Amino acid sequence: MEMSRAVGPGSPQRSRTVKRRLWGGLRQQWKLLGLFEIDQQHDFYSLTCMMKEGLAAAVQNTIDNPTPDELSEKDFRLEVTQIHEDFRMETFAGPVFSSLRRSLGMTEQEYQHSLCSSGCYLQFISNSKSKADFFLTNDKRFFLKTQNRREVKFLLSNLRVYMEHLEKYPHSLLVKFLGVHMIKIPHRKKKYFIVMQSVFYPDDRIDARYDIKGCEVSRWTEPAPEDSQVIVVLKDLNFEGQYITLAQQRPWLLRQVQMDTSFLQRLNVLDYSLLLAQQPLQQDERLQGLSFASLIMRTKKSVIAGSSPAHSDPGAIPGAVLGAESETGSCWVVGAQAGSDPPDTLPNAAELQDFQVQNRRLLPSTRNPLHVIDGPEHRYFLGIIDIFTVYGFRKRLEHLWKRMRHPRQTFSTVSPSTYCLRLCSWVQDHSQ
Repeated sequence: MEMSRAVGPGSPQRSRTVKRRLWGGLRQQWKLLGLFEIDQQHDFYSLTCMMKEGLAAAVQNTIDNPTPDELSEKDFRLEVTQIHEDFRMETFAGPVFSSLRRSLGMTEQEYQHSLCSSGCYLQFISNSKSKADFFLTNDKRFFLKTQNRREVKFLLSNLRVYMEHLEKYPHSLLVKFLGVHMIKIPHRKKKYFIVMQSVFYPDDRIDARYDIKGCEVSRWTEPAPEDSQVIVVLKDLNFEGQYITLAQQRPWLLRQVQMDTSFLQRLNVLDYSLLLAQQPLQQDERLQGLSFASLIMRTKKSVIAGSSPAHSDPGAIPGAVLGAESETGSCWVVGAQAGSDPPDTLPNAAELQDFQVQNRRLLPSTRNPLHVIDGPEHRYFLGIIDIFTVYGFRKRLEHLWKRMRHPRQTFSTVSPSTYCLRLCSWVQDHSQ
């Protein structure tokens, strides 16, 4: 005789059913947003599990062997192979990327936790022509993107000048690469991938996203239906008639875009994108201000050697930074926490000039502040990505072909100098 089992409100079976429904609801919500949870039924589940396992071991290696303050040439060429049960993973220039993470005020433990938490990675469906696969950590803080061997080789060969640029301009809009790795599974091709900071983080209230190249051909994307929650990354032509409204921070943006694109021109690259997103500021965010005393306290924290927020308490704002110019023309360097003792002296003119040369600004008290700029009405997320396309022989041929196919129209495949000037002009024409 078969016995039926009662299911009470607090029974284990009912609890499991509720959990399944909750996870089912989350999966459906992610699908609506263009993000797919990589669960056990997903094609990439096995690969992302290996990524997590490999990254956990790789970051643990840097935790156990802290990066020295001064990087050597050996650190830039270092390749560490770790053997796992079903695969092996190589980590390239680990100390260099660990040093960069530290300069951003990021601990190895929090980096490891974000990459290797129990939550599943999310697959991001991009409208990019690239064949790369895009993954997001469960907290959406970091992107993982597959790259081909040529792109990885290009990044590693230019890693030193990339690091020098970020050191020279700490508030650069260039995407922050945080790790380069390779997974080798027996009887399968090597899989190279990079880890980078997401420009659109945190994305809770972002209402529009754009990928800007400063040209016309193939630069329109059909927007999502009204009231739809589907994430669509729009393009240049979708932004026509709009402006990045920054008021007094606009000169900073124009100068930083010019410096970053000039650097990419020297690398002989093109086809990179300026990612742009916006969200309306809430009333309390618009009224948020910093007291004069707070600015002075933060000044001392920034200008004293050895006081980098990378080694500060968790509440410190990442990066020693220079405030945007006020209406009176005064500048303030920030980086300390409120509540510290006021400084005995203010920074001298030479110190302030150094910060101005580095084009630093007053960072907002938000997560991911290097890519966040607040205007009077909106918060903007800005970052330059996809810096791997070299203007070689094939791209020169592509340029000639597109010039014949699209006469009197602007397209992406142009010389690095033209690309640089055009993107700078786009930012100037579409900001106020």
